[in-house]
Amino acid sequence: MAEAKRILGAAVSIIDDGSGKILLVKRCDCGKWGLPGGLLEFGETLDQTALRETKEETGLDVEIDELWGVYSGFISRSTGNQPITAAFTAHITGGELFCDHVETQELRFFGRDELPEIYSAQHSAMIEDYFSGTKGAFR
Repeated sequence: MAEAKRILGAAVSIIDDGSGKILLVKRCDCGKWGLPGGLLEFGETLDQTALRETKEETGLDVEIDELWGVYSGFISRSTGNQPITAAFTAHITGGELFCDHVETQELRFFGRDELPEIYSAQHSAMIEDYFSGTKGAFR
């Protein structure tokens, strides 16, 4: 029997270094890049998810600035699940960059013209919307 497909809540942080570059994480599971973030845990709000996942994946403490957009029209190629992801802009308030080498194998800031291979169409859309200044995106 095939596993049932799920709709999942998720959140990411878009962290700009102040020079127009954003922080991306290189994922251990596929070797491609994406925004720091992950799945909602029971009882969490989406902004809490973004804060927790950013800390887990990057070592950084961040504060949410604003909701950038909501991305719900994407299906995961690997699982077939549909993540509904809130993208928040955030700024660094503390912590130190580190990779856990379980979820993340590298962390780096990238500008719009130097982006690496992004692991999902959903993350590509969020990154493109950020760099183009498209706030309030609902895709």
